[in-house]
Amino acid sequence: MTSLLRIVLLALSLLQVCRAQEDRTRQQIPNLDSLPDVTSQLQRQIDTNNGNLVLAGAKHFRITKPLVFDLARIGAAVAKATGGATIVMSGPGPALRFIGSHEGTASPRSFKPATWNERMPIIAGIEILGAHPLADGIELVRTVEPTITQTAVRWCRHGIHLVDRNRNVTVSDCHLYENSGVGVFLDDVNLHQINVSNSHISYNRSGGIVVRDGNVRNLQVTGCDIEGNMPDDETPTKTANILIDVSGSADDRSKSIAEISITGCTIQHSANYSGSEEKTTAPGGANIRLAGKQIYPINSVTISGNVLSDTTVSVDVNYAHDVAINSNNFFAPKPHNLRVANSQRVVVNGNTFNPRQFIRPGTISFTKCTDCILSSSTLHRFSTKDGAVILDQCSGFVLNALNLSDCDSGIVLRNTSDTTISNCRTTRTTEGGMSISAKRSNSDIHLNGNSFDVAPDVADGVVQ
Repeated sequence: MTSLLRIVLLALSLLQVCRAQEDRTRQQIPNLDSLPDVTSQLQRQIDTNNGNLVLAGAKHFRITKPLVFDLARIGAAVAKATGGATIVMSGPGPALRFIGSHEGTASPRSFKPATWNERMPIIAGIEILGAHPLADGIELVRTVEPTITQTAVRWCRHGIHLVDRNRNVTVSDCHLYENSGVGVFLDDVNLHQINVSNSHISYNRSGGIVVRDGNVRNLQVTGCDIEGNMPDDETPTKTANILIDVSGSADDRSKSIAEISITGCTIQHSANYSGSEEKTTAPGGANIRLAGKQIYPINSVTISGNVLSDTTVSVDVNYAHDVAINSNNFFAPKPHNLRVANSQRVVVNGNTFNPRQFIRPGTISFTKCTDCILSSSTLHRFSTKDGAVILDQCSGFVLNALNLSDCDSGIVLRNTSDTTISNCRTTRTTEGGMSISAKRSNSDIHLNGNSFDVAPDVADGVVQ
């Protein structure tokens, strides 16, 4: 299939999703077309009420253009509801657009005095539904301390869209559900300090939390349930439940991403649960994907204490430095648990890997990586003969305290050097399987204190 044909098919699939979402809005609100267009009235309330929008007295408010909060003119603003209010966006663009004037950093010295008058725009207690293929939920431009809480966005394109420049963003206790685009989209934005917490971000077909290009630091994602943020069919995808991507700006050093923490989340779906063992939903999808670049790799990333399952590859890392993947629970891969390439100083420690009710390869692989550690983890019932753990063209590795049980194969080294494998154990390896394979393409490999139930398959002179 040609690239052009793939793009066409993807566009058609996305159009179908958008139409289906609009249909859902119309099914939920049968009298949608008869609702008055209150765009002008609500915009007037914002402009004449010191930037405060209070939705009261009705359940549904239909608008056809973005409601614009010009913070430089109106100052600090609030959009909230006194009851269960829903904004229905029947036109293109964001239902709520907040535009500030901040051009500095998060340092107090970079703030102009007038900028503090724009501080902390608040969005709370509102539901936004899309009734147009290009309807978005919320857009933030050059804002400081925006706080979005107790807010739901459904059946739009993007849920929360951050562009240009923003600082000190808080998204908490929100529900971003079944949008055709991205749940939380950091779109080529200059943004330091953003916390996303205690939220459900699910079934957004182009990604859950997506950071694409820009200059981003200090992204914290914690305590969220992030599920199924990829196509709901067999459409191939490169997106992820959490996607950090600067691969499209390979020659631009100004676009870089670093200092990310993803902790205490459930991140899963979709691959296995297609209803057929022969089919894979969203082939190519990942739970967490770090797509870096050689000129400026993604760096300083912590992935800790998460439950990760049911995608083509659970964690996919390319061109990244100083990544810690610790104390996570991996299950139901289809087929890969962890894939790391072109990276340095990646530490994978204290994780559990188990396909659970599925029969899966579950492979953990490192390709063209240096100075990494894989340690203190359990690997259970990996169903591949090609190696449960594969090091290919790697150097400077430490593999320690890996417990491999009921696997079809163990550790495979190819074109790898300066590596120590110690205190590892294989048990109940499938008949005909191997514990460790290291051929003559490898050098300076050290084995210490291991317990293998199948004799190592190593070339003379390779292992010392």
